[in-house]
Amino acid sequence: MTATPRTISGLDPQSTSTANNAGKSSASAGHSSSNTAPHGSHAPHGLSILDLDKRTYARALDCVHCGLCLPACPTYTENGLEADSPRGRIHLMKSLADGRIEPTDSVLEHLDLCLDCRACETACPSGVVYHELIEETREKLNVDRPKTFVDRMVESMFFHVFPHPTRLKLAMLPVRLMQKIGLWKFVTADAIRKRLPIKLDKMQQMLPNDATAPIWESNLATHYPAIGEKRATVGMFAGCVGSVLFQHVNRQTIAVLQRAGCDVVVPKTQQCCGAIHHHGGKMHDAMNMAIANISAFDFYKNPDGSHTGIDYIINNAAGCGAMLKDYDHLLRDHPQYAEKSKQFVAKNRDICELLVELDPPRPTHAVNRTVTYHDACHLAHAQKITAAPRQILSWIDGLTVIALPESDMCCGAAGTYNLSQPDMARDLATRKLNHIKTTGANTCLTANVGCSMQIQSEAHRIHMDLNVAHPISLLYEAYTGQTT
Repeated sequence: MTATPRTISGLDPQSTSTANNAGKSSASAGHSSSNTAPHGSHAPHGLSILDLDKRTYARALDCVHCGLCLPACPTYTENGLEADSPRGRIHLMKSLADGRIEPTDSVLEHLDLCLDCRACETACPSGVVYHELIEETREKLNVDRPKTFVDRMVESMFFHVFPHPTRLKLAMLPVRLMQKIGLWKFVTADAIRKRLPIKLDKMQQMLPNDATAPIWESNLATHYPAIGEKRATVGMFAGCVGSVLFQHVNRQTIAVLQRAGCDVVVPKTQQCCGAIHHHGGKMHDAMNMAIANISAFDFYKNPDGSHTGIDYIINNAAGCGAMLKDYDHLLRDHPQYAEKSKQFVAKNRDICELLVELDPPRPTHAVNRTVTYHDACHLAHAQKITAAPRQILSWIDGLTVIALPESDMCCGAAGTYNLSQPDMARDLATRKLNHIKTTGANTCLTANVGCSMQIQSEAHRIHMDLNVAHPISLLYEAYTGQTT
């Protein structure tokens, strides 16, 4: 049920003057002259604090403030605040670009609370590409703000540990050892957890608690041959967090592709997709990662030194997939990689998407289980893929899939959002879990590592008996007969 609309600080998206109330102060003529007016705007009320690319600024002009995005927006649905709706945030961003308001704490809080889930883009009849606005705004307003020690620790994990598999393995090593010897349950006991700052509590809660997991996750091989007649050569994007905490899903993905007649290659020089940095306002770092990945797949060679033409590049994480498919936007002005990025994007597929294209032989083992399916935001809204995961599930004999209410409403994961905004993330997870309870299923499927970690960890927190898995894991079980 949609929350009752309310305004905050007098914000009314139909009125320019109320943006000043949301910002609590208007931009003064005394602003530093180094701030230039945005392309496409004359900044009539002062000098712009937000210099948006003219193509991005045009996205704000596409919004007609109809309000059809409101019930699709997770934050607005939770708190009913106009400034926490897509049209409210667009008004704030445009007002910053026009020099009507300043980036006060109030304004920044509303922009920070956005999940960048892109549900508003699915709902928008005007085709507003909202994510380009919020992502460039975060980059341009990515100034040093006062941070607590915990904030700095969490941010360091975001940018310096998560995107680097070897560092993440090292960070996970003591955790895995404690899980093996049974000490982890004492470290995560309620008495200790309640003493932790919420962000640290959420971070340790997110870690998969699996005593059977390897202490040190092994890397994938560089080449896996097709089973039967070869139909295509597929490059596997393994991911950073995925290749450490969900490597079993990567291996299952490869095994399914082999049965679909695919040679699978895994370039060793691939890096993090760059989504964490891109959404965190570190655009330059994201661009460097994009260039490295394009080069890794473009110049991949077999172990014997021969060159392999890769037909498709696949991933099994919705967040990574959305980022990979956005490389042509990210590098659109790059003199060398603008065209290469388009070719790279054209080859990219989500694993479910590619399997539907390939239409492989059906699995023969029944999986007698009742499940429900959660649409990951960056699969449903960013990549517009909703039918393919359900279609591959229909190939599995014995499987009962119960429709999930609000299946495409964000679960609160949103990349690193659940660590940076843990309160709203938990509210959204609770909403999601309550809907899962109504289905009666004790397994929830989702095609994104972030969603898996968020939903599973929040279920553990409230002592709910729930198993979260990737659709590919059940398809693998149906092909091999091995219980996952």
